[in-house]
Amino acid sequence: MHTDVVLLSLLLWMVGVSGQKRPRGQILQPYRHFRSKREMPPAEVSGCKVGSPIFKRSPDVTKAWGTKSDTLLKLDEHDFTMRPGFGGPAVPVGVDVQVESLDAISEVDMDFTMTLYLRHYWKDERLAFRSNTNHSMTFDGRIVKKIWVPDMFFVHSKKSFTHDTTTDNVMLRVYPDGKVLYSLRVTVTAMCSMDLSHFPLDTQTCSLEIESYAYTDDDLMLYWKEGNRSLNTDERISLSQFLIQEFHTTTRLAFYSSTGWYNRLYINFTLRRHIFFFLLQTYFPATLMVMLSWVSFWIDRRAVPARVPLGITTVLTMSTIITGVNASMPRVSYIKAVDIYLWVSFVFVFLSVIEYAAVNYLSTLQERKERKQRERLPCTCGVDHPGMMSASYSEVDANTTGNYGMREENGVKRERMLVQLAMESDQITGHVGSTVYSSVWIDTHAIDKYSRVVFPGSYILFNIIYWSIYSI
Repeated sequence: MHTDVVLLSLLLWMVGVSGQKRPRGQILQPYRHFRSKREMPPAEVSGCKVGSPIFKRSPDVTKAWGTKSDTLLKLDEHDFTMRPGFGGPAVPVGVDVQVESLDAISEVDMDFTMTLYLRHYWKDERLAFRSNTNHSMTFDGRIVKKIWVPDMFFVHSKKSFTHDTTTDNVMLRVYPDGKVLYSLRVTVTAMCSMDLSHFPLDTQTCSLEIESYAYTDDDLMLYWKEGNRSLNTDERISLSQFLIQEFHTTTRLAFYSSTGWYNRLYINFTLRRHIFFFLLQTYFPATLMVMLSWVSFWIDRRAVPARVPLGITTVLTMSTIITGVNASMPRVSYIKAVDIYLWVSFVFVFLSVIEYAAVNYLSTLQERKERKQRERLPCTCGVDHPGMMSASYSEVDANTTGNYGMREENGVKRERMLVQLAMESDQITGHVGSTVYSSVWIDTHAIDKYSRVVFPGSYILFNIIYWSIYSI
């Protein structure tokens, strides 16, 4: 009886619920879907799963490809360890270069450092793909390892690297017909054989050489894509010591006895050295030291403490200048232009010291002769006619030591010591009143006077010849 009552009540309730009106199209939801938002967890309110740190966003279909690059380029269907058209004619690879900077030129190491954009152009039909818009696809360096690329290297390079900040500076662009553009940013330090015989009035020509390492000209034909226009430079490139005169390109064949002939591309650039720095640091100081050594020609030759230190100082200064210049230069086995100038200047300074040594020696020799002449003068004691002996001396020159008799001869002031001895001597001549003359000429002062003209004139003539030869 109790069971019948419960079943009847349940049936009446179901009939009442089904009889209520609801809007058309409304679907009955389970009880859990009618909970208020306050009762729901925050993650469910926002439409994200619990514990998910990133909210879901609808994908941007304009930036998404329908297929993978490996599938689109058919990388799995071909063997890219072999060059395009393997077994056929050589694959042509065009090259162009954008020089970004010329960083350093070193005479000591005989090298230069250059940063450039190296671009390769070739066609690989294995990479052709279908495209309705005929647009190219651009990739970074990750796909380069999956396809064939030319194996370029820099001949005579000491070190080189591809930039990798913030990622590898490598770009690959593939066109629908299979044409490929491969670009990378490289810094290379390469050898430059310099001829320093005219340093620092020299002009240097350096070359950066590009060549395939493995493929001979039978497999790979390397060429400049647009001739000289394939080489572009940044207008802001400048060097502290050099003026960049020109950039140009050439192409040659290189032969190796064990492997064969290879195409080689050359990036040639001509550099002319700025001379102003060396004028201030080397030529002007050397010239001033030579001129300073000439000051001793106007100093009294009796002033030994003045002339000797002046000559020694100029010689040591020239030695310091020569040492400083050679310290920053390679140890070459030939004479440089700056060496000629410095060593000739050193010789002029050294000769000024030797000149004073000669003057001092002749002055000393003159004084000794004077003393000998004085010692030969007889004593007047006991002479019957002392008046018969006469000694005539001229006025003593203020610029001489023990020299007598200064007079003008042929417009040149010369020093002379004239000693006249007149005495009666029956024992010597047998004639009363005979006289004996003894004269000594010494031109020590004239050496300084001649040096004041000869030294500057010779040095000026040397400079005229030097700059006319090396400044051309």
